[in-house]
Amino acid sequence: MSETRITVQRTIDAASPQVFDVLSLPQRHPELDTSGTVVSVDHGDRITAVGQTFRMNMHAEMMGGDYQTDNHVTGYQENHLLAWETAPAGTEPPGWEWVWQLEAQGPDATRVTLTYDWEKVTDPELLKKISFPLIPAADLEGSLEALAAAVSG
Repeated sequence: MSETRITVQRTIDAASPQVFDVLSLPQRHPELDTSGTVVSVDHGDRITAVGQTFRMNMHAEMMGGDYQTDNHVTGYQENHLLAWETAPAGTEPPGWEWVWQLEAQGPDATRVTLTYDWEKVTDPELLKKISFPLIPAADLEGSLEALAAAVSG
């Protein structure tokens, strides 16, 4: 973990296209979230390109209860990379990003790297309000475990 980034990694017993299929469908994201903040998808088609946006229904006491986020897709390479910046619904992203990288480890295994990066958060008022990281490494590791369960089920 750096001062502005947490990265976790796990090898999952599934082919990269199978893993990517789960990650690229926002409707599957609530089952991957072990922090308990992602409740459901408000709007989100399968991710197919940079520039797409999907909206999630969220809940966190630290955020005042229920809220929504718009997730702006910033990285897309089929079967290899998905990334998005998260923002309160209807606003521009303030600078934190989720990055999923997939690396095939043969025909039936994929090394998945999940990075939560808040390096681009520079708004001093936001930095006074929010204490990063909002999501600890243990929850990211839990997401990788949930992803492994999702592709095997």
